[in-house]
Amino acid sequence: MFNLDQYRHEWFGNIRGDALSGLVVALALVPEAIAFSIIAGVDPKVGLYASVVIAIVIAFVGGRPAMISAATAATAVLMGTLVREHGLQYLLAATLLAGVIQLGAGWLNLHQVMRFVSKSVMTGFVNALAILIFMAQLPELMGVPWMTYPMVALALLIIYLFPRLTTLVPSPLVAIIVLTIIAWFAQLDVHTVGQMGELPRALPHLLIPQVPLNLDTLMIILPYAVGVAAVGLLESLMTAQIVDEATDTTSDKRQESFGQGIANIASGFFGGMAGCAMIGQSGINVASGGRGRLSTFLAGAYLLVLMVVLGDLLRIIPMPALVAIMIMVSIGTFDWRSLLNLRTHPRSSSFVMLATVAFVVGTHNLALGVLVGVLLSGVFFAWKIAQIVEVTTELSPDGKQRIYHISGQLFFASAESFINSFDFADPAEQVVIDLTHAHIWDISSVASLDKAVFKFRKLGKQVTVQGLNEASATIVDDLGQHHKHDAEILLGH
Repeated sequence: MFNLDQYRHEWFGNIRGDALSGLVVALALVPEAIAFSIIAGVDPKVGLYASVVIAIVIAFVGGRPAMISAATAATAVLMGTLVREHGLQYLLAATLLAGVIQLGAGWLNLHQVMRFVSKSVMTGFVNALAILIFMAQLPELMGVPWMTYPMVALALLIIYLFPRLTTLVPSPLVAIIVLTIIAWFAQLDVHTVGQMGELPRALPHLLIPQVPLNLDTLMIILPYAVGVAAVGLLESLMTAQIVDEATDTTSDKRQESFGQGIANIASGFFGGMAGCAMIGQSGINVASGGRGRLSTFLAGAYLLVLMVVLGDLLRIIPMPALVAIMIMVSIGTFDWRSLLNLRTHPRSSSFVMLATVAFVVGTHNLALGVLVGVLLSGVFFAWKIAQIVEVTTELSPDGKQRIYHISGQLFFASAESFINSFDFADPAEQVVIDLTHAHIWDISSVASLDKAVFKFRKLGKQVTVQGLNEASATIVDDLGQHHKHDAEILLGH
């Protein structure tokens, strides 16, 4: 239920911190938005307009205050082929469709799939993103003027040491100001923001993608839209969870799903590409003191002002300052304790974490890496649960009846061990399968129960199945066959 007081607090509960952190984020967004535009094969203004529109819109309709959403590499890499083959207008159409799909995902509560993402996968996701953030800075550290390196070192010193003097002003903002002044007055030979690409000087305006409204167009953009919607939602929801933990607060994941959809639709109508939450920029925002929706809104608003009004000033900001900020984010994002935990955590958990990191870094595909991690977690969990099925037997005094007491979870992974627990050569004339302390989950376990009963009957033995709880009895009644052939089934509770 909507709470007006809480919503007002999310906007105005941290005005000074949000105002300053929003400025730091806006400055850091510029080179990234330009770089992501290049990745997608479009003009820099497409990524910059997207970052402005998405940040401003998500501030109002998102579910995670202080989280920054804008144009991202995760969505840009999916759009490159579409732009090369069909052009910018189809990218804008795909962006609109991706937003609609995300609205549908929110309506269907698909955000709840996050419950299946284990801690190991989350740690791998965070570590992989930290590595990717650092790797993204390497082009600005290789083959550049030598003065770049002492400038980056100076910026890092300011970022980490300035908070010891005061925390009234975010240290990343101080680093940007100091390095810009030094580079300008000393006329240092370092790369600047202006060398990244041409900055737009006009406000974004409302437009409708110029594409044919027919089935052929839909078939062209649908695969890209689905991919962008899925990757965007996955990264946004996982970033929201990370910000939750960093700020010790909660967020509305369903509202965030709706918000991402609305923001992408708005971006498409204003000439921007699709985007999603950015863990790096969100980390900068939180580290700089941002806690509310105002920080996200101002990041977009500042970026717009910087582009249109203060473009000349923005162009002279040295890239080493922004590189240093992103290095700070990568260091702060990486879970260093996870390296120590490799020796103490279960091997399966460590393997899942490392596999997630390897696939994300190797493919630069966040969705694929997380999917691999989730699948491995499921496999290891199923294997572990399958190992705890226990079977004990009891023979009646007269030797005519053998009772099998089954305990544990019966499903596809434990079905084979369940069958192997029976001694079909036992001379007892009557067999009782007691499932009082067991639970039947799927058709594989029902089929195994059928197989055991029919095999005993084939050997001329009388079989009784007893102790089924209500849920197990229901699935056996629906899917099983042995009770339809004069076998006796007794409910246990």
